[in-house]
Amino acid sequence: MRVASVFGLCRNGGTNYQLWTKSRPRAQARSFAVSAASRARNRIFNSVRNIEEFESLLLLSATNRTALITLWTASWCPSCKVVTPIIKDLIEGDGIGEKEGGVSYVEVEVDSPTIGDLPMRYIITSMPTLMAFSRQEAQLQTKVTSIDELKDAEFLRLWIEDEARRGGAGGAGGSLFGGLFGLGSR
Repeated sequence: MRVASVFGLCRNGGTNYQLWTKSRPRAQARSFAVSAASRARNRIFNSVRNIEEFESLLLLSATNRTALITLWTASWCPSCKVVTPIIKDLIEGDGIGEKEGGVSYVEVEVDSPTIGDLPMRYIITSMPTLMAFSRQEAQLQTKVTSIDELKDAEFLRLWIEDEARRGGAGGAGGSLFGGLFGLGSR
C-alpha cells in the first residue's frame, strides 16, 4: 500500500491541469481538463424497427437528459414522406434545439413486422405522429398529429425548441384517457 505524502496541482499549458502525487516509490501524474462545457449537439438515429432498439434509445436519452423526438411513420403513408425531410432538416441541418440543450431524433416504422405492440402502447392512432419522450415518458399532451402543423416549419421549430428546453425534465406526460379521446394531442 502506497501513502502519498505530497499533493499538487500544476498548470500544464492551455486549460489542462495535472494532478501529481509524490509517494515514496515514485511520483505519478494524472491529467484532467477544466474547459467549459461544449454546446449540446442534436443526435439523429437510424429508424427503429423493433421494441428493443426503441427502449435502448429511450434509456440513452434519459441518461443524457435530452428529449427523444420520435416520428411515427409507415411505408404506405404519403404524408410521412412529405413531413420526414422537413423535421429531419430542422433538427440535423438547422440545429434547432441545440441552443436549448439538444434533442435526439428517430423515426419509428410502425409497419415493421418486428415492432410488436409499440404503437398501441403509446396510442399512435394516425400517421404521421410526432411525439417527444422525456425521462422515458411519452409526452402525450404535446403529441402532434395534424398534418398541417407537421408541414409548418415555423410550428415545428417552436415545438422542437420547447421539447429541447424541457431537457428530460418531463412535465407533459398527459393521461391515458386524454390520449385515447384526443384530448392529449394537438
